[in-house]
Amino acid sequence: MIGMATGQDPYLEHRRLLFATAYRMLGSVADAEDVLQDAWLSWSTADRSTIRHPKAYLVRTVTNLSLNRLTSARATRETYVGPWLPEPLLTSPDIATEAELADSVSTAMLVVLETLSPVERAVFLLREVFGYSHAEIAEALDRPEATVRQIAHRARAHVQARRPRYDADAAQRQQVTDQFLQACAGGDLNAVMELLAPEVTSWADGGGKVTAARRPLHGVENVARWMLGFMAKPELAAMTMESAVVNGELGILAKLDGQIIGALTYDITDGRMHTLRFQVNPDKLSGLTPDNGLTRPGEF
Repeated sequence: MIGMATGQDPYLEHRRLLFATAYRMLGSVADAEDVLQDAWLSWSTADRSTIRHPKAYLVRTVTNLSLNRLTSARATRETYVGPWLPEPLLTSPDIATEAELADSVSTAMLVVLETLSPVERAVFLLREVFGYSHAEIAEALDRPEATVRQIAHRARAHVQARRPRYDADAAQRQQVTDQFLQACAGGDLNAVMELLAPEVTSWADGGGKVTAARRPLHGVENVARWMLGFMAKPELAAMTMESAVVNGELGILAKLDGQIIGALTYDITDGRMHTLRFQVNPDKLSGLTPDNGLTRPGEF
């Protein structure tokens, strides 16, 4: 047992992995932290002498706690004001260089995962992202292995059918991002429109806490005019925008008086932005601070 050999508590040793599991399950930094707190309570009171594999025990605990929370959260999200988007997370630039890791935590992927049932989501993540065997997943979820195999197949097919397709490499994404920031800073409507794909859609999550479009916007002119109109509000006159690695991809942070007030993630195809996701709900921005403990390379 590595944790015991090094003198480090297994919970602390695997905390990043446990957070990564809970965050991908829930799409919420705050909920993931709550799950980890509950997992710690379970771990701290457990009879360690009966636990042969602490890492497996902890992952199982976090997965099942996340399942319970996700099931109850579905009802809450049905009454959520406006579109619901996952909470953005500031991640290490190193993550963006590992395509599979970046894809599994991207906002686009988290949105796709929302379309799975809680159990399908758990099976897919444990199998496709964290590499657990069907037998290990069956034990963790207390289900027959044959059932887990069927769920895994169904979930994988569902995700593959809905997974966004990208064709932008890091250099092109940087170029488009820089051009977008410049166009927005200058309030140049035509320049912004040139950077948007004809079929562009924009989603904004304000959660009823701040003014945001409560329905998705479609089309180049609608999206561009809404964005520039939002940025032109007098109370946002001092707002600045800068690029940052958000959820494994280059995105944009908006700041006002030094405080982060929003995040923008987007997909790029044919050199243009075609799906924009604005997260401006102040209750869902805690994962954007540089000291969130998850910006270092590791198990995330």
